[in-house]
Amino acid sequence: MILRGRAHKFGDNINTDYIISGKYKFKTLDMNELAKHVMEDIDPHFYEKVKPGDFIVAGKNFGCGSSREQAPRALSAAGIRGILAQSFARIFFRNAINCGLAALECDTSLIEDGDELEIDLLTGKIVDHSQGIEIKAQPLPPVMVDILREGGLVEYFKKYGSFQGVRK
Repeated sequence: MILRGRAHKFGDNINTDYIISGKYKFKTLDMNELAKHVMEDIDPHFYEKVKPGDFIVAGKNFGCGSSREQAPRALSAAGIRGILAQSFARIFFRNAINCGLAALECDTSLIEDGDELEIDLLTGKIVDHSQGIEIKAQPLPPVMVDILREGGLVEYFKKYGSFQGVRK
């Protein structure tokens, strides 16, 4: 599964309240409304910059904080297709995959804001077309790629009813 998009770069310890502030996530469950406010405490114009298929690129400990699913769901609703980070908070990582948002661990230090990226989820190969470099990410297990391909865990189970649809 190949993804293509533009990088939006952030630093370390981006918590779920930076992704979507509590002042919004307790007022509505409408993900399209929440999407308008993703990352606004760090970049007030973030939502205006994002195009469908873009990526968040971050440092260490992305998604720390709350275990609520609003953060990955709001990012998806804003058009973000995946996140590259040096490390993730484990609950955020699983929530992201379950919500259909790709999450890969890799060295993000060479990627710049605005770079055009191509990511192969099965091999972990990341091509930064803007800089002409390749970066190796930890590839996702095939079952996780299958979950992402279907749009998340709920859609996966609607289609397959169990994990029987996993490629061997």
